[in-house]
Amino acid sequence: MNTSPDLAFGRYDQAFRRTLPLDALRQHAPAVFAASADEHRSSRYTFIPTAKVLDGLMLAGFVAVEARQTQTRSANPLYARHVVRLRRRFETVQLRQAVPEIIFLNSHDGSSTYQIRMGIYRAVCTNGLIVSRGAFPALTVAHRGNVVDDVVAHALGLSERFDILAAQVERMELRRLGKDEQIQFAERALTLRYPDPAQAGMAPSMLLNCRRTEDLGDDLFSVLNKVQENLLRGGLSRRSANGRLVRMRRITSIKEDVRINSGLWDLAADVLAA
Repeated sequence: MNTSPDLAFGRYDQAFRRTLPLDALRQHAPAVFAASADEHRSSRYTFIPTAKVLDGLMLAGFVAVEARQTQTRSANPLYARHVVRLRRRFETVQLRQAVPEIIFLNSHDGSSTYQIRMGIYRAVCTNGLIVSRGAFPALTVAHRGNVVDDVVAHALGLSERFDILAAQVERMELRRLGKDEQIQFAERALTLRYPDPAQAGMAPSMLLNCRRTEDLGDDLFSVLNKVQENLLRGGLSRRSANGRLVRMRRITSIKEDVRINSGLWDLAADVLAA
Protein backbone atom coordinates (compact mmCIF):
# COMPACT_ATOMS: atom_id res chain seq x y z
CA MET A 1 0.00 0.00 0.00
CA ASN A 2 1.72 3.05 -1.15
CA THR A 3 -0.18 6.29 -0.75
CA SER A 4 1.11 8.80 1.77
CA PRO A 5 4.80 8.44 2.69
CA ASP A 6 5.53 5.19 4.46
CA LEU A 7 6.36 5.15 8.12
CA ALA A 8 9.91 3.89 8.11
CA PHE A 9 10.44 1.34 10.83
CA GLY A 10 13.76 -0.25 11.70
CA ARG A 11 14.38 -3.85 10.73
CA TYR A 12 13.97 -7.10 12.60
CA ASP A 13 13.21 -7.01 16.35
CA GLN A 14 13.01 -3.23 16.54
CA ALA A 15 10.50 -3.15 13.70
CA PHE A 16 8.31 -5.77 15.34
CA ARG A 17 8.23 -3.89 18.64
CA ARG A 18 7.19 -0.54 17.18
CA THR A 19 3.69 0.88 17.52
CA LEU A 20 2.22 3.95 15.85
CA PRO A 21 1.91 7.04 18.10
CA LEU A 22 -1.42 8.85 17.97
CA ASP A 23 0.06 12.03 16.52
CA ALA A 24 1.73 10.07 13.70
CA LEU A 25 -1.54 8.24 13.00
CA ARG A 26 -3.34 11.58 12.73
CA GLN A 27 -0.64 12.98 10.45
CA HIS A 28 -0.58 10.08 8.00
CA ALA A 29 -4.31 9.30 7.98
CA PRO A 30 -6.43 12.27 9.14
CA ALA A 31 -9.55 10.53 7.78
CA VAL A 32 -9.32 8.12 10.73
CA PHE A 33 -10.43 11.01 12.94
CA ALA A 34 -13.14 12.49 10.70
CA ALA A 35 -16.11 13.82 12.67
CA SER A 36 -18.65 13.33 9.88
CA ALA A 37 -19.18 11.68 6.53
CA ASP A 38 -19.30 13.26 3.10
CA GLU A 39 -22.46 15.37 2.92
CA HIS A 40 -23.56 13.57 -0.25
CA ARG A 41 -24.11 10.26 1.54
CA SER A 42 -27.70 9.00 1.67
CA SER A 43 -29.82 8.84 4.82
CA ARG A 44 -29.18 5.07 4.98
CA TYR A 45 -25.46 5.69 5.42
CA THR A 46 -24.42 5.26 9.04
CA PHE A 47 -21.37 7.29 9.91
CA ILE A 48 -19.19 5.60 12.47
CA PRO A 49 -15.76 7.20 12.90
CA THR A 50 -12.84 4.96 12.04
CA ALA A 51 -11.33 6.12 15.33
CA LYS A 52 -14.24 4.48 17.17
CA VAL A 53 -13.67 1.17 15.41
CA LEU A 54 -9.95 1.50 16.03
CA ASP A 55 -10.64 2.03 19.74
CA GLY A 56 -12.62 -1.21 19.75
CA LEU A 57 -9.78 -3.07 18.07
CA MET A 58 -7.26 -1.69 20.53
CA LEU A 59 -9.43 -2.68 23.48
CA ALA A 60 -9.50 -6.18 21.97
CA GLY A 61 -5.70 -6.37 22.11
CA PHE A 62 -4.52 -4.90 18.80
CA VAL A 63 -2.06 -2.03 18.29
CA ALA A 64 -1.76 0.20 15.23
CA VAL A 65 1.61 0.01 13.48
CA GLU A 66 1.01 1.83 10.18
CA ALA A 67 -1.59 4.10 8.60
CA ARG A 68 -2.04 5.91 5.31
CA GLN A 69 -4.73 7.27 3.04
CA THR A 70 -5.38 8.15 -0.56
CA GLN A 71 -4.16 11.59 -1.51
CA THR A 72 -6.66 13.63 -3.49
CA ARG A 73 -6.74 17.20 -4.74
CA SER A 74 -10.43 17.41 -5.56
CA ALA A 75 -12.03 15.87 -2.47
CA ASN A 76 -11.89 16.52 1.26
CA PRO A 77 -9.06 14.38 2.70
CA LEU A 78 -11.15 13.67 5.80
CA TYR A 79 -13.44 11.47 3.68
CA ALA A 80 -10.73 9.67 1.72
CA ARG A 81 -10.09 5.94 1.62
CA HIS A 82 -7.66 4.98 4.37
CA VAL A 83 -6.00 1.91 5.80
CA VAL A 84 -4.59 1.00 9.20
CA ARG A 85 -2.38 -2.04 9.81
CA LEU A 86 -2.56 -3.60 13.26
CA ARG A 87 -0.87 -6.39 15.19
CA ARG A 88 -1.74 -8.26 18.31
CA ARG A 89 -0.14 -6.66 21.35
CA PHE A 90 1.36 -10.00 22.31
CA GLU A 91 2.02 -12.18 19.27
CA THR A 92 2.61 -15.89 19.79
CA VAL A 93 2.89 -16.90 16.12
CA GLN A 94 6.49 -16.78 14.94
CA LEU A 95 7.52 -16.24 11.31
CA ARG A 96 11.04 -15.81 9.99
CA GLN A 97 11.61 -12.05 9.70
CA ALA A 98 7.86 -11.47 9.37
CA VAL A 99 4.79 -10.95 11.51
CA PRO A 100 1.06 -11.45 10.77
CA GLU A 101 -1.17 -8.40 10.76
CA ILE A 102 -4.79 -7.31 10.57
CA ILE A 103 -5.56 -4.73 7.88
CA PHE A 104 -8.49 -2.35 8.39
CA LEU A 105 -9.79 -0.34 5.40
CA ASN A 106 -12.50 2.30 5.31
CA SER A 107 -13.62 5.59 3.79
CA HIS A 108 -16.25 8.22 4.58
CA ASP A 109 -17.20 9.11 1.00
CA GLY A 110 -18.91 5.86 0.01
CA SER A 111 -15.92 4.56 -1.98
CA SER A 112 -15.19 1.77 0.48
CA THR A 113 -17.02 -0.36 3.00
CA TYR A 114 -15.45 -1.34 6.30
CA GLN A 115 -13.06 -4.18 5.49
CA ILE A 116 -10.92 -6.40 7.66
CA ARG A 117 -8.26 -8.50 5.95
CA MET A 118 -5.16 -10.48 6.87
CA GLY A 119 -1.64 -9.36 6.01
CA ILE A 120 2.04 -9.97 6.66
CA TYR A 121 4.75 -7.44 7.45
CA ARG A 122 8.26 -8.43 6.37
CA ALA A 123 11.01 -6.52 8.19
CA VAL A 124 13.71 -7.16 5.60
CA CYS A 125 12.13 -4.78 3.11
CA THR A 126 9.21 -3.28 5.07
CA ASN A 127 6.89 -4.95 2.58
CA GLY A 128 3.24 -5.17 3.48
CA LEU A 129 1.78 -8.27 1.89
CA ILE A 130 -2.00 -8.69 1.80
CA VAL A 131 -3.54 -12.14 1.88
CA SER A 132 -6.26 -12.79 -0.69
CA ARG A 133 -9.91 -13.33 0.15
CA GLY A 134 -9.66 -16.81 -1.29
CA ALA A 135 -7.02 -17.83 1.25
CA PHE A 136 -8.64 -16.25 4.31
CA PRO A 137 -12.11 -14.67 4.15
CA ALA A 138 -12.19 -10.89 4.47
CA LEU A 139 -15.01 -9.14 6.30
CA THR A 140 -16.91 -6.49 4.36
CA VAL A 141 -19.39 -4.47 6.42
CA ALA A 142 -21.72 -1.84 4.99
CA HIS A 143 -22.06 1.50 6.76
CA ARG A 144 -25.08 0.51 8.78
CA GLY A 145 -25.81 -1.50 11.92
CA ASN A 146 -23.40 -2.44 14.70
CA VAL A 147 -20.19 -1.96 12.73
CA VAL A 148 -17.79 -1.85 15.66
CA ASP A 149 -18.77 -5.21 17.12
CA ASP A 150 -18.76 -6.88 13.69
CA VAL A 151 -15.30 -5.57 12.79
CA VAL A 152 -13.76 -6.45 16.16
CA ALA A 153 -15.27 -9.94 16.15
CA HIS A 154 -13.95 -10.68 12.67
CA ALA A 155 -10.50 -9.29 13.48
CA LEU A 156 -10.30 -11.58 16.49
CA GLY A 157 -11.47 -14.50 14.37
CA LEU A 158 -8.81 -13.85 11.75
CA SER A 159 -6.07 -13.48 14.34
CA GLU A 160 -6.97 -16.90 15.71
CA ARG A 161 -5.97 -18.27 12.30
CA PHE A 162 -2.52 -16.69 12.26
CA ASP A 163 -1.03 -20.12 12.91
CA ILE A 164 -2.61 -21.40 9.68
CA LEU A 165 -1.17 -18.40 7.82
CA ALA A 166 2.27 -19.11 9.32
CA ALA A 167 2.10 -22.71 8.14
CA GLN A 168 1.28 -21.54 4.61
CA VAL A 169 4.24 -19.14 4.64
CA GLU A 170 6.52 -21.95 5.82
CA ARG A 171 5.33 -24.09 2.91
CA MET A 172 6.21 -21.23 0.56
CA GLU A 173 9.66 -20.99 2.11
CA LEU A 174 10.23 -24.70 1.54
CA ARG A 175 9.00 -24.69 -2.07
CA ARG A 176 11.97 -24.11 -4.36
CA LEU A 177 11.32 -22.66 -7.81
CA GLY A 178 13.45 -23.43 -10.83
CA LYS A 179 14.37 -20.58 -13.14
CA ASP A 180 11.57 -21.43 -15.58
CA GLU A 181 9.04 -21.48 -12.74
CA GLN A 182 10.24 -18.10 -11.49
CA ILE A 183 9.83 -16.62 -14.98
CA GLN A 184 6.34 -18.11 -15.26
CA PHE A 185 5.41 -16.59 -11.89
CA ALA A 186 6.75 -13.20 -12.99
CA GLU A 187 4.87 -13.40 -16.30
CA ARG A 188 1.57 -14.02 -14.54
CA ALA A 189 2.32 -11.33 -11.97
CA LEU A 190 3.06 -8.71 -14.63
CA THR A 191 -0.43 -9.17 -16.10
CA LEU A 192 -1.91 -8.09 -12.77
CA ARG A 193 -0.62 -4.61 -13.47
CA TYR A 194 -0.50 -4.72 -17.29
CA PRO A 195 -3.24 -7.08 -18.57
CA ASP A 196 -2.03 -6.46 -22.14
CA PRO A 197 1.59 -7.70 -22.32
CA ALA A 198 2.23 -5.26 -25.17
CA GLN A 199 1.60 -2.38 -22.77
CA ALA A 200 4.05 -3.63 -20.14
CA GLY A 201 7.11 -2.57 -22.13
CA MET A 202 9.43 -4.76 -20.07
CA ALA A 203 10.55 -8.34 -19.67
CA PRO A 204 8.73 -10.18 -16.85
CA SER A 205 12.12 -11.38 -15.57
CA MET A 206 12.83 -7.82 -14.39
CA LEU A 207 10.35 -8.37 -11.58
CA LEU A 208 12.78 -10.94 -10.18
CA ASN A 209 15.50 -8.32 -9.64
CA CYS A 210 16.82 -8.31 -6.07
CA ARG A 211 16.97 -5.03 -4.18
CA ARG A 212 18.91 -6.57 -1.28
CA THR A 213 20.91 -9.69 -0.50
CA GLU A 214 18.21 -11.06 1.80
CA ASP A 215 16.01 -11.63 -1.27
CA LEU A 216 18.47 -13.82 -3.15
CA GLY A 217 16.61 -17.03 -2.31
CA ASP A 218 14.81 -19.12 -4.92
CA ASP A 219 12.01 -20.21 -2.58
CA LEU A 220 8.45 -19.22 -3.40
CA PHE A 221 8.13 -16.74 -0.52
CA SER A 222 11.29 -14.89 -1.57
CA VAL A 223 10.13 -14.81 -5.19
CA LEU A 224 6.71 -13.53 -4.10
CA ASN A 225 8.30 -10.71 -2.10
CA LYS A 226 10.71 -9.71 -4.87
CA VAL A 227 7.94 -9.57 -7.44
CA GLN A 228 5.58 -7.75 -5.07
CA GLU A 229 8.09 -5.06 -4.25
CA ASN A 230 9.10 -4.45 -7.86
CA LEU A 231 5.52 -4.48 -9.09
CA LEU A 232 4.19 -2.09 -6.45
CA ARG A 233 7.13 0.17 -5.69
CA GLY A 234 8.10 0.56 -9.32
CA GLY A 235 11.35 2.19 -10.37
CA LEU A 236 12.15 -0.38 -13.07
CA SER A 237 12.85 0.80 -16.61
CA ARG A 238 10.21 0.05 -19.25
CA ARG A 239 9.16 1.21 -22.71
CA SER A 240 6.06 3.37 -22.88
CA ALA A 241 3.42 2.95 -25.60
CA ASN A 242 5.28 5.48 -27.77
CA GLY A 243 8.61 3.73 -27.29
CA ARG A 244 10.13 6.10 -24.74
CA LEU A 245 12.24 4.69 -21.92
CA VAL A 246 10.45 5.51 -18.66
CA ARG A 247 10.38 4.40 -15.04
CA MET A 248 7.58 2.20 -13.77
CA ARG A 249 5.54 4.32 -11.40
CA ARG A 250 4.89 3.40 -7.81
CA ILE A 251 1.35 2.21 -7.08
CA THR A 252 -0.27 4.95 -5.00
CA SER A 253 -3.88 3.74 -5.03
CA ILE A 254 -5.00 1.78 -1.97
CA LYS A 255 -7.58 -0.02 -4.09
CA GLU A 256 -4.97 -1.08 -6.66
CA ASP A 257 -2.50 -2.01 -3.94
CA VAL A 258 -5.02 -4.37 -2.36
CA ARG A 259 -6.05 -5.83 -5.73
CA ILE A 260 -2.50 -6.55 -6.92
CA ASN A 261 -1.36 -7.84 -3.53
CA SER A 262 -4.31 -10.22 -3.35
CA GLY A 263 -3.68 -11.41 -6.90
CA LEU A 264 -0.04 -12.14 -6.10
CA TRP A 265 -1.02 -14.20 -3.07
CA ASP A 266 -3.40 -16.22 -5.23
CA LEU A 267 -0.60 -16.86 -7.76
CA ALA A 268 1.63 -18.15 -4.96
CA ALA A 269 -1.19 -20.33 -3.65
CA ASP A 270 -1.61 -21.78 -7.15
CA VAL A 271 2.07 -22.76 -7.19
CA LEU A 272 1.66 -24.56 -3.86
CA ALA A 273 -1.42 -26.35 -5.11
CA ALA A 274 0.19 -27.51 -8.37
